[in-house]
Amino acid sequence: MGEEEEQEMGDLYALDFDGVICDSCGESSLSAVKAAKVRWPGLFDAVDSSLENWVVDQMYIVRPVVETGYENLLLVRLLLEMRIPSIRNLELMTVGGFIRKVAEGLTVEGILESWSKLKPVIMEEWDENREALIDLFGKVRDEWMDKDLDTWIGANRFYPGVSEALKFASSTIYIVTTKQSRFADALLQKIAGIQIPPERIYGLGTGPKVEVLKQLQKRPEHRGLTLHFVEDRLATLKNGIGDTILRKRERKQLPFQGFASFSSLTSARS
Repeated sequence: MGEEEEQEMGDLYALDFDGVICDSCGESSLSAVKAAKVRWPGLFDAVDSSLENWVVDQMYIVRPVVETGYENLLLVRLLLEMRIPSIRNLELMTVGGFIRKVAEGLTVEGILESWSKLKPVIMEEWDENREALIDLFGKVRDEWMDKDLDTWIGANRFYPGVSEALKFASSTIYIVTTKQSRFADALLQKIAGIQIPPERIYGLGTGPKVEVLKQLQKRPEHRGLTLHFVEDRLATLKNGIGDTILRKRERKQLPFQGFASFSSLTSARS
C-alpha cells in the first residue's frame, strides 16, 4: 500500500490540555497563590487582598510562558517582588555585564520576553527544587479538590464546542499534557462528562511530548493514520517540527484560543 493510500485511512489526535481543551488559568493562578503562601509564608505578610487580586490578574498576562504548572509559583513570587521592592532577596543575575536584582526594573513584558533565561536564575538564587515545587503544587490542588470540588471545577472552563467535539469524535483521541493526569481526568469527567481511558492520557512524568508522539506513531494500531498534534505553545510545536521522525506524517496546529502569546501567533503565521 502506498504512502498516500495510508494517509487516507484515518486520523489520530494528540491534544494538549491547558490552552487547547481547558482554560485553566483562573484555577492555576489561584492554586499558585495558595501554594506560594505555603512555600514562602513571610512573603505574604505585606500582601492584602487587592494586591493578591492584582497578582492573579497579571498571571493571565504571563501565562503563555508557563510550560509546567510549578512555574506558576515562581511567577507569583516574581510578580510580588516586582510590586513590593522591600520583600526582594538578594537574587542576582548578570545583565550586560552588570549585576542587579532580578525583579529590579523587571516588567511583565520582560517576563514574556525573557522567561527562559529568568527561570533558571531564580530557581538557583531562591534555592528551589523543581520536583519539590511540583509536589507542593499538586498537593495544594488535591487539598482544594478534597475540600471544595465544585469550586475547584468552577475555576476551570472548557473552550466553546470542545466538550461536544470530544464526545462525538469519530477518531481516536489522546491527551498529551504537562498537567498531572489526575487533574485532566477529573476535569474531563466533571465538565465534559466523558471518561478517556487512563492509557490515553499522557500527563506530567510520562516523558517529553515529542517522545510521546513518536510512541503513538509507532503503535501498530496507528499505522496509516495521520497524527494531528494540537498544542498552544509554539516552542513545543517547533520542537516537534525539528524532529525528522515526526515530520513524515504529522500535522501540527496552534489554536487561536488558549495561552499562546500574540508574538507566538504572529510567528506561527509567518
